[in-house]
Amino acid sequence: MDETAEKLYETYYMQVYSFVMTLAGNRDTAEEITQETFFRAMTSKQSFRGDSKPLSWLCAIAKNLFTDQKRRDARQGGEIPEEQLDDAPGPEKCAEDSDQIFRIHMALHDLEEPYREVFELRVFGELSFKQIGMIFRKTESWARVTFHRARLKLKERLEENEI
Repeated sequence: MDETAEKLYETYYMQVYSFVMTLAGNRDTAEEITQETFFRAMTSKQSFRGDSKPLSWLCAIAKNLFTDQKRRDARQGGEIPEEQLDDAPGPEKCAEDSDQIFRIHMALHDLEEPYREVFELRVFGELSFKQIGMIFRKTESWARVTFHRARLKLKERLEENEI
């Protein structure tokens, strides 16, 4: 690995990993896709052109790899590997506010795209609106408006299901 590649890896590894973790929800999958992202970035014939920031470029690669992985999983029947089941939190941890957390995740799961992904990238991935806009090849304003609309839709769905 040359000095530039090493610096890129050291600078952006955790941010790319956090982004992929938001998408995958599984540590092993996130680590695998993050590693593959940097491998592809370093060995790709299409190198970084400078049209966007390096993090946006890396997140776009990671998003494509994640999408490819989901498609492969769907074609193969989509069974969850046993090692992924071992990563599940224990019952003590799940008991804390599990009902509220479940309702939030159900409402979030039902959000249509791109609202769900923008919300997850902002809240769980902790990406800026500018970075989110770059990932979708849209403007920062688009990302802000989409996030705001996602929050409103999520809040509305949670209020509808309140007992």
